[in-house]
Amino acid sequence: MKAEANPRVSIIIPNWNGAHHLPVCLDSLRRQTYADIEVLVVDNASQDRSLALLHDYPEIRVLAQSTNLGFTGACNMGLRAASGALRILLNNDTEAHPNWVTAIVKAFVDHPEAGIIASKMLLFDRRDTLHTAGDYVTPDGLAHNRGVWCPDAGQYNRRAYVFSACGGSAAYRGTMLDEIGLLDEDFFFSFEDVDLAWRAQLSGWRCLFEPDAIIYHKLKASGGGTTASFYDGRNRIYTVVKNYPGDMWEAHWRAIVGGQWALVKAAVAAWRGTEARATLRGIAAGILGIPRMLRKRRAIQARRTVDRLYLERLMHPPYEIPVRASDDSIGAHHRPDSDGP
Repeated sequence: MKAEANPRVSIIIPNWNGAHHLPVCLDSLRRQTYADIEVLVVDNASQDRSLALLHDYPEIRVLAQSTNLGFTGACNMGLRAASGALRILLNNDTEAHPNWVTAIVKAFVDHPEAGIIASKMLLFDRRDTLHTAGDYVTPDGLAHNRGVWCPDAGQYNRRAYVFSACGGSAAYRGTMLDEIGLLDEDFFFSFEDVDLAWRAQLSGWRCLFEPDAIIYHKLKASGGGTTASFYDGRNRIYTVVKNYPGDMWEAHWRAIVGGQWALVKAAVAAWRGTEARATLRGIAAGILGIPRMLRKRRAIQARRTVDRLYLERLMHPPYEIPVRASDDSIGAHHRPDSDGP
């Protein structure tokens, strides 16, 4: 069935004490060239002026929480409440280019096989420098930002299939979320976007990088520190245990174990630092959580429809597959029967 040309778009913004970021973010959404947008702010029990400030934006749906649900919990609250066929997660410390939503909708309409759209994210204070042009995973199971810290010199000015979209501006097709589920709330914060991308990729959905969808991001303004170090350490383990396919484990287990061990050694070497100690605590928590992740793994791997060739092409330089490549040449499961956004 032909995709709807002008689907409704829901933008979900998780917020925790982000009053100093919200005006720039929300004002940029008011300037979007796309018409049918709803904006939902899920407030995680902020103690600052966030809720008072949001009164100046009557068009926004505010979902005020009495407790902090974490990034994943807040995002899922918004995703469930959203009415749009397309649903976008957006960090509160961002500014969207006026054509951002228009570019995302066009990419979804042009590519019914895409369940995820990755934006081009540039640094807020250095707008000629990349934060990410879509994210990728290497054979050791670790995730990275494509193009991070590099000048935006046109090297990522074409659409391409990539592994994941950064959760700070990830766009999802509602029908895909209905099939594979929302963010895993056991993650709470960090790597939840990569985990969801694994589930999407294994189920045959593609992630498309759209260079005309531009976001400016205040990198680490709404995260970082010991909290991020703990969840990074834990959730890296959660991600590979849940999602990394068995046949690829057999081929790359040395790289996977080596990647995790290198993180342990780096944290031990920096033991006096609070972030290093938080990383080690996170790694320990990740190991303790392996049985729970193995239980989730069974259902994820049972839905796998793509072969190892396709996944491994995304995991090696240039960490993309040109959109002109046929499905037969890359072994991906195509979804031409998508019933719209």
